[in-house]
Amino acid sequence: LHSWCRRQRQMCIRDRRSDATKIPIIAMTANAFAEDEKAALDAGMNAHVAKPLDIDLLKKVIKQYTK
Repeated sequence: LHSWCRRQRQMCIRDRRSDATKIPIIAMTANAFAEDEKAALDAGMNAHVAKPLDIDLLKKVIKQYTK
């Protein structure tokens, strides 16, 4: 189901704006287990940052996608 939703979201975004695929989506959640991160990435997120928030890690992830 996640892969289907991801493909649908990607097709919808691509149909509207060609540059929309460049916008990073970072999941921020209290679900911090490895399977939670995998689920977020499988759902189409570019990255996963668990709460409680580590500001330095968040800055690092944001920099990674805004070069």
